[in-house]
Amino acid sequence: MEIVHISAECYPVAKAGGLGDVVGALPKYQCLAGHTAKVVMPMYRTKFLYNHEWVVDFKANANLGDWFFEYTIIREKKNSLGFDLYLVDINGLLDREKIYGYDDDTERFTAFQIAVVNWLASWEHRPDIVHCHDHQAALVPFMMKHCFNYRHLSRISTVFTIHNGQYQGWMNWSQSNLIPAWDEWKTGLLEWNGRINPMAAAIKCAEKITTVSQSYMEELFWDANGLEALFEYERGKCSGILNGIDNEIWNPETDTYLQSHFTIKTVTEGKQKNKELLCTQFNLDISKPLFVFIGRLVGEKAADILADAISSAIYHTNGEAAFFILGSGQTDVEWSLQQLAHHHKGIYNAYIGYNEALSHLIYAGADFLLMPSRVEPCGLNQMYAMRYGTVPVVRSTGGLKDTVVDMGDPDGYGIRFNHASVDDLVYSIGRGVSVYQDKAQMEKMRKTMMRIDNSWEATVQKYINLYQSII
Repeated sequence: MEIVHISAECYPVAKAGGLGDVVGALPKYQCLAGHTAKVVMPMYRTKFLYNHEWVVDFKANANLGDWFFEYTIIREKKNSLGFDLYLVDINGLLDREKIYGYDDDTERFTAFQIAVVNWLASWEHRPDIVHCHDHQAALVPFMMKHCFNYRHLSRISTVFTIHNGQYQGWMNWSQSNLIPAWDEWKTGLLEWNGRINPMAAAIKCAEKITTVSQSYMEELFWDANGLEALFEYERGKCSGILNGIDNEIWNPETDTYLQSHFTIKTVTEGKQKNKELLCTQFNLDISKPLFVFIGRLVGEKAADILADAISSAIYHTNGEAAFFILGSGQTDVEWSLQQLAHHHKGIYNAYIGYNEALSHLIYAGADFLLMPSRVEPCGLNQMYAMRYGTVPVVRSTGGLKDTVVDMGDPDGYGIRFNHASVDDLVYSIGRGVSVYQDKAQMEKMRKTMMRIDNSWEATVQKYINLYQSII
């Protein structure tokens, strides 16, 4: 079958979080399974754009309300990602370096969706599935079914995947004219709580709704930032499909970012070599268990509790643990984590920013990964950590609950706790320090988690089955 993925992100073209990782991997493995998968996304001005060859695939014009705009769709020439990649260029809107964070993001992504649907409407054939990801692509199912110019697309089946239900793309009714002429009898499909809600529209209009883990799907029925009743009403077409990870990229045996590679058999020696490099680079005591955090320093990730939790853990363990932070986000959180470095030299350090190469070294060299997330629809970091033999220390929520078995349970290999609080995190760090001192147990946990198959190969068939149920 032919699947068209529509997304604001795709690794390694442009990525802000897990959405980019998923859209960069799922289509590749769908192609490897014998299907034709394509990705269409905005043409941001990124290194990937300038470092690859492109051919112009389509040029046309459209309207965003009263604004007439021209757009160009280009295709990556060599299929270097394992699938056809298309970028949409709209001068003045999409020709920017950053993905998000602009005052006109509503206009930017609405114009992007209009261009994509306009392009699909020009095809001589019809794809089997249009798969939309998050609110930046959430108006597409509505437009394909209820905008007058695109109704011939209405027989194409659409799937909408929610990577984060907290962000829904809300629009005021004054912005309704941005959407191409549509059947006003269908106003109710756009509306939720008095506003245009693109995510709500996609939930109503798409044939199937998926989220990135089964536990997160269940959570949305009672915590969906105002959409709980809608999820309950549409329960019959909702399902959770756990994300996978790209085992070609995340492989400690071949990882191009690592100097010292290792396998399950050599995990203890291999991790020690990477830990030595990491600790030397950031002045950390290599003899102590190393706890790390990698990710956005925002409330959803409970990054605001890290500084207090680390300070308390250092006190309660008498300095018998070391900590390292990699991430960026809220200014106050960044500042609090930077300040710790002045008080705990040798056992704490932080790198504020994004560094892909460093993240790979951290997964390979760390002993424990901290994920105290308040919201974690799926989580990929814990899967990366497990692939590299790093014990995940996670809150029992969303995909973390689905992928990590506590070490107190049979064949357990991780550490789980219930609340995104300083006390729960400090207690869990203490459990980590204790198990680290039992070398045999630590090695057993590492080897157990490294044998787990979280690859996309194990997940792709679930999507194929879902598609086939609605074609």
